[in-house]
Amino acid sequence: MANDQSTKVVTGKVRLSYANIWEPKENDQGQLKYSCALLIPKTDKETLRKIKAVVDALKAEAMTKYKGKLPANFKLPLHDGDEEKPDDPNYADHFYVNAYANTKPGIAKPVGKDAVGNTKFVEITDTTEVYSGCYARVSLNFYSYDNKSKGIGVGLNNIVKVQDGESLAGRSSVNEDFAEEEFDVDGEDDWMN
Repeated sequence: MANDQSTKVVTGKVRLSYANIWEPKENDQGQLKYSCALLIPKTDKETLRKIKAVVDALKAEAMTKYKGKLPANFKLPLHDGDEEKPDDPNYADHFYVNAYANTKPGIAKPVGKDAVGNTKFVEITDTTEVYSGCYARVSLNFYSYDNKSKGIGVGLNNIVKVQDGESLAGRSSVNEDFAEEEFDVDGEDDWMN
């Protein structure tokens, strides 16, 4: 099943968190990876159904491999935000998966329909346009792994931004910080020369 199309899931509208999608970062094993957590609303039954179906199929394969019983440390990809991140209000009422890629994911936005009614996309290259907090639909690939640890992983394929959202980076904008401050903007100041 690992190379089968049936391991691919295209999500409904999810929120990006810890979106490390523009440049790879070194993980705990010293490998450069792109990554992103996807916050899936608990009300998105269709996305959750698709993920559960793929995970159940991969677990069944693993059960066969491990003679009917999964190892005690077998890791599953779908996490309950209310249980695992109770102090983070952004994860409340959401499930989440952490997705990873060795190569940069495709990042795009829809721009209309073509002559036969298929959605057209344009690549996003502005690194400020897709960020932790925005909403997207994401293409994922689930797979089994068996190395130092064992479980089911999530590959990050492509991201299509569908909506802006409040940034989760915890950083304020220039306008927020200085909107009520006074500045001399009538002429060039001496310090600029």
